[in-house]
Amino acid sequence: MRIGMIGLDTSHCSAFTRLLNDSGAAFHVPGGKVTVAYPGGSPDFELSRSRVKTITEELEKGFGVEMRASCEEVAENADAILLTSVDGRVHAEQFERIAPYGRPVYIDKPLAVTARDAAGIMSIAQRYGVPVMSTSALRYADPLVTEFKRSNGSIFGVDCHGPMQLEETQPGFFWYGIHGVEMLYAALGGGCVRVTVVSGEEQDVVVGEWGDGRIGTYRGNRMGNAEFGAVIHRPSGSGRINVSRSEKPYYAGLLEQVMVFFKTRKSPVDIEETTEIIRFLESANESRKTGKPVFLRQEEPGKGDHR
Repeated sequence: MRIGMIGLDTSHCSAFTRLLNDSGAAFHVPGGKVTVAYPGGSPDFELSRSRVKTITEELEKGFGVEMRASCEEVAENADAILLTSVDGRVHAEQFERIAPYGRPVYIDKPLAVTARDAAGIMSIAQRYGVPVMSTSALRYADPLVTEFKRSNGSIFGVDCHGPMQLEETQPGFFWYGIHGVEMLYAALGGGCVRVTVVSGEEQDVVVGEWGDGRIGTYRGNRMGNAEFGAVIHRPSGSGRINVSRSEKPYYAGLLEQVMVFFKTRKSPVDIEETTEIIRFLESANESRKTGKPVFLRQEEPGKGDHR
């Protein structure tokens, strides 16, 4: 399968291409190779602008990826697309340009940085019949996946944690907070009705209340602790998962799912759940500013049916 890549401004580009193109790489993911790419980049975003040249050269010289002058040229010359632009603000516009080609598209996290843009992407996808998948790689971290297989739907709560640096162009939780929130949703699924954030100089804690009474939290810190993890709560007991301690990289687990998606054109993550995550993050940012709870849905917490 010929895979096109759009946006060469994140370390994910190098990691994805190595796992796909290098058959000798540890945890190589077979089934397709990155063959064409559009460098892109956001001039007003230092972490984007400063990385484009280096990553472009790495993909060209190290993996033989051919560069194209536009998103459209990538779509023309690929069977499937990895939209990897690190700047979530540009995802809606870039997706609109490639949607008419009908290729399955994986949009790297975040899908968008506003609920409005997320809804726009979904509307365009429906118009052209384009399958879309978007998620953080943390959802497919081996320790997390293994734990959920044992749970059999018995989880009534989860407390996730991870680093949460802030980036001016990617508001609040959308930059690093999305990783922990993806873990939260991997455990609890959709159905959050209310979000409340307690915010401090060096950490933020978000509490999500689900309509069926389950509660999940995410603690994001700026203290230097870069460890991702979670505590899973079941009626039979609670267990801690250190997501950061895994031999298999997150990206490999993610790409395995992405390749299945490219072939079947069916996302393993419900797109309604993905768009709810964007609303969750947007609501968390609002609560972070005001200190007040924000409702995602009209249903009262604790009044729905348990999953």
